[in-house]
Amino acid sequence: MALTTRSTRALGAVAAVTLAGAALAACGTEHMVQNAGAAHSAPSAPAVAPSAPSSAPAAKPSTGHGTPPGTARTPAGTGHHGSAHHGSAHHGPAAAGTGRPQAPAHGSDAPHGTAPHDPAVRAPDRATAATARSIQHGVEAPGRSVALTFDDGPDPMWTPKVLEVLARHHAKATFCEIGPNARAHPDLVRRIAAAGHRLCDHSVHHDEAQSRKSPEYNRHEILDARDEISRAAGSGDAPLWYYRAPGGDFSPAIRAIAADHGLRPLGWTVDSDDWRRPGADAILATVNRELKPGAIVLMHDGGGDRSQTVQALETLLDRLDAAGYTYTFPQR
Repeated sequence: MALTTRSTRALGAVAAVTLAGAALAACGTEHMVQNAGAAHSAPSAPAVAPSAPSSAPAAKPSTGHGTPPGTARTPAGTGHHGSAHHGSAHHGPAAAGTGRPQAPAHGSDAPHGTAPHDPAVRAPDRATAATARSIQHGVEAPGRSVALTFDDGPDPMWTPKVLEVLARHHAKATFCEIGPNARAHPDLVRRIAAAGHRLCDHSVHHDEAQSRKSPEYNRHEILDARDEISRAAGSGDAPLWYYRAPGGDFSPAIRAIAADHGLRPLGWTVDSDDWRRPGADAILATVNRELKPGAIVLMHDGGGDRSQTVQALETLLDRLDAAGYTYTFPQR
C-alpha cells in the first residue's frame, strides 16, 4: 500500500499519513467519559495512505459489538470477550482528546470455571499504593508511537501467530488475558512475557455486565483472574500491569478494586472492531479512521477465529514501520 502525505494546515506543513484499514476497540462508556482528564491528548498525526479497495466484498459482521449504545447484547459464540455479550454499552465516538467511550467487549469463548481467590497468591504487582484509579488512555513514549493491545487470549491457535507478526516487526504489545485461558495455556503466558510484552488482567468470565454485580463478584472477577495469570506466568518476572474491564464496563468500584491491587484500569482509543470479523481490509480501514500518535489500539488474539486480525496486523505494522511509528506501552 503506497504512503501519501498532504498538507494539513495552510501555515506550516504537517505530515499526515493515512492508514487504510480498520480500527481497534475503544474504552467503556461511563468509564471513558468520566475519566476524560486521564485521557491522552495526542497531537493529530500522520496516518497511513489507504490501499486500493479490495475486490473481495467484506465479510458480513457477526452479531455482538454492533449493538447500539446502552442496549444489552445477545450471546455471541464467536464475538468479543466472553461467551455472551454481557450487556455493556457499545463504544460511542470519542470526545476530543479524551479517548473513546468504549464499547462492549468482545465475546470470547473463555472457560467459566475457576478456583476461589487464593489470598496467598499475589501477582507481582508494583507500586500498588500509588496506582491511579482513572482509566488510562495515554502511552509511555512521546512522539509518533502507538500501544498495541490484544484481548481475550491466550489462544493456542492465534496467540502464537500474533507473536510471530510482532517479532518480525520488533513490536511490543500488551496482552489482556482471560484468567482460565491463562491457566490452560501457561506456556503461552510465559512466551508472551519472555518476548518483552506486558500482561493485563481481563477478568475470569469476561462479563460485560460486571459493573451491575456485587463487590464480591467483582473482586472474584478481578483478583482470581490476576492470580491465575500470575500462576501461569510463574515467578515474579512477569508482573501484571493493568486491568481492562470486559467491554470497557468499568465503574468506580471496579476501578478501585483494580487500582488498590496494583492494576491500572486500562482503556483504548482505537477500536478495530476485529471481533466482528468484517475482513482484514475493513479492520485496517477502521484503524485508519482512528489512529494517531499516542493511540492505544484494541485487537484480539482470542475469543474465536482471529485469522483476519493476524492478516490485518501484518499490513498494519508494515505501514506503521514505513510511517516511522514506534511501539510502546500504555502508561501506568
